[in-house]
Amino acid sequence: MKLPVHFYRPLAIGAPQPLRELPVRPERMIHFFPPHIEKIRARLPETAKQVDVLCGNLEDAIPADAKEAARAGFIEAVSANDFGDTALWIRVNALNSPWFLDDMTELLAAVGNRLDVIMIPKVEGPWDIHFVDQYLALLEARHGVTKPILIHALLETAQGVMNVEAISGASPRMHGLSLGPADLAASRGMKTTRVGGGHPFYGVLADPQEGQSERAFFQQDLWHYTVARMVDACVAHGIRAFYGPFGDIKDEAACEAQFRNAFLMGCTGAWTLAPNQIPIARRVFSPDVNEVLFAKRILEAMPDGTGVAMIDGKMQDDATWKQAKVIVDLARLVAKKDPELAQAYGF
Repeated sequence: MKLPVHFYRPLAIGAPQPLRELPVRPERMIHFFPPHIEKIRARLPETAKQVDVLCGNLEDAIPADAKEAARAGFIEAVSANDFGDTALWIRVNALNSPWFLDDMTELLAAVGNRLDVIMIPKVEGPWDIHFVDQYLALLEARHGVTKPILIHALLETAQGVMNVEAISGASPRMHGLSLGPADLAASRGMKTTRVGGGHPFYGVLADPQEGQSERAFFQQDLWHYTVARMVDACVAHGIRAFYGPFGDIKDEAACEAQFRNAFLMGCTGAWTLAPNQIPIARRVFSPDVNEVLFAKRILEAMPDGTGVAMIDGKMQDDATWKQAKVIVDLARLVAKKDPELAQAYGF
């Protein structure tokens, strides 16, 4: 175990000093794009204006014979464009793949100072993070990267879930974790082919009622346990939790329901795989206007967070003050990105 006194030391001579706090910015949607498709690259400047995070995808959904083209396409797109205040991420190939080393060396050499976060798939334990941490430091030092690149881990295996607490605290580079439901389902042997969302056969049956032949069935959330465990691990270590992909692009209602569950449970944002999912994530992960206005009243009534206040006949205390602060702080982040919401929130 690394001693606390060494935790924030750079792991290579010439590497930047690790961050002690994560950058403060909205991350409601992590929008994935396939960099090997030229027409999608051409739309990136416009897409960047609509999203909080742009994430180039080099891993799943990129054919094996397009891996190098995707890497080159990402470098070309980043070199040719200024995406403003939109964060720039990349999902590299898995650590055990034949493409990982080239992903890291070529990306750091070409666009290392532009990258905010590198997403690592199928992280199984802290040892994966330790390896990437050290390797990143060496590459940062070699290529003169001046700000530390953060690590985002994908929770996609049963072993990863078992080790989620250790993963979350493995490095000062840790940005957060995302749930990867498809690979996790396969790892667990779950009997579903859906990418995120519920399943019509997973639920509870209501008790039989006298005189009624039909018993109500209530579909449940396959991912509730994992999301809750991920959120607890992330919050305890000061990093962020995200819901991953929702694969049924056409089912916008189900996508919104899954995103909303994740938001209510403490997730910061979710992945968006297509343009129609962007407004869903924006709507869900932006605090409700009425809730923000009420939360602001709580903070105004209890400036130091102590005591008791009555607002609209409801008692407010230090516990509700903390809840209100979470909502208002999030609203301030969102307001920086969305002028319309800023006006509605009264900032």
